[in-house]
Amino acid sequence: MHQRDAVFHLFYRSPPFGGRHVVAAGLETALQWLDGFALDDSDTDYLRTVTGNNGRPLFSDAFLEELRTLRLQIDLDAMPEGSIAFPHEPLLRVRGPLWQCQWIETALLNTINFQSLIATKASRVRDVAGTDHVLEFGLRRAQGIDGAMSASRAAYLGGCDATSNVLAGKTFGIPVRGTHAHSWVMSFDSELESFEAYAAAMPNNCIFLVDTYDTLQGVRHAIQVGKKLRQSGFQMVGIRLDSGDLTGLSIKARRLLDDAGFEDAAIVASNDLDENSMLQMKAAGSPIAVWGIGTKLVTAYDQPALGGVYKLAAIADANGELNPRIKLSETDIKTSVPGSLQVRRYFENGTAIGDIVYSDTIGPPETPLAASPSGIRDPHDLSAADSWEDLLIPILRRGKQVADLPTLVQSRERAAVERLRLNPRLRKLEDAPPYRFGLEMRLGKLRDEMIDAARTSTMSNSKTQETT
Repeated sequence: MHQRDAVFHLFYRSPPFGGRHVVAAGLETALQWLDGFALDDSDTDYLRTVTGNNGRPLFSDAFLEELRTLRLQIDLDAMPEGSIAFPHEPLLRVRGPLWQCQWIETALLNTINFQSLIATKASRVRDVAGTDHVLEFGLRRAQGIDGAMSASRAAYLGGCDATSNVLAGKTFGIPVRGTHAHSWVMSFDSELESFEAYAAAMPNNCIFLVDTYDTLQGVRHAIQVGKKLRQSGFQMVGIRLDSGDLTGLSIKARRLLDDAGFEDAAIVASNDLDENSMLQMKAAGSPIAVWGIGTKLVTAYDQPALGGVYKLAAIADANGELNPRIKLSETDIKTSVPGSLQVRRYFENGTAIGDIVYSDTIGPPETPLAASPSGIRDPHDLSAADSWEDLLIPILRRGKQVADLPTLVQSRERAAVERLRLNPRLRKLEDAPPYRFGLEMRLGKLRDEMIDAARTSTMSNSKTQETT
């Protein structure tokens, strides 16, 4: 059976952070892994040492030899990075030999789940920030170097303007921004001396960290050095607050800066911030203009896993014809959708009003009606739509790339555009209204029929066993 064609979908069931959607990310990283997929002698040598519970080799020599020559022959369709995805919609559709589709499951989930989670968190921060600048400051708190690099990439895609991670800047072309540390100030005999030394060393990047000792006195020292910078033909970029009552201190600092003629000097804030604390501070009148978001962004602090899954949806029979498959569960949300699926998004005057998941084998929607994921009762009517687009596009065919991938900057721009195509109410941090998405009516009917048939078969087998 291992060479029979199969179809798998990667999707998530519940949106994170109390929101309604996810920003798809990680596709380029996943493709880099797929492109380099190959096992060498060291891999098969290791697998020879893996034993079963009787102490004997778990894998046959014939199987290991086949692994050495394995080259992926899969087809991959995907939502482009930066796309908005709703629950139960495939972000990826994989088709190919069954064992190859199974082999790549973990790598795809590891990559897509994490980067989509961080990109989604960043997009929420971006929405609250508005026109303010957002800096990703999470390197020191990230989950290892590999997690830090993925987080920096995803955070930029999701809407951050720059990163403090210089390696991510080099690797991905992300703008890099940063300030000096408290240790810089503490290394000198006085705060004023430390600011003067920093201005002499880096006059075109002067953001002074002012809260090492006394915050408002630190602002005054920054102003004093800022005046000397002006005399030398440079400008103080701003100050950074990293502790205390950031709202109150930013208001007082703004007043000091403005009174001294530094109206253009920005106030940068950091210290375990996220979209929720930013929203509260902005509502309280904080004049902070640049937000350094670290720990709670790169670790997805309030929900550290997306929970995306990768499920078999169809498999070819001996004649090569695809037959749908369904996974049942006593929990409705875990019952899968059968068939080779596509997602069609409907728009009214440029605003997304609903999605329909349909099966390629059944055909696209005949009418703009969407059954709920749990059944065909009370369908969503999307007849007000004046346009639509299918979201999954061809990426690989028989393991070879057939699409030109966008740059990271282009994916970031896509994420920004896609957010704006949503109803603003759907971007609320809490209590956003439901988005209308569901199954094409014939697919919904097939799903219901397969659920009933599977449960009837299970009950019949159970009664047969009891009789026996």
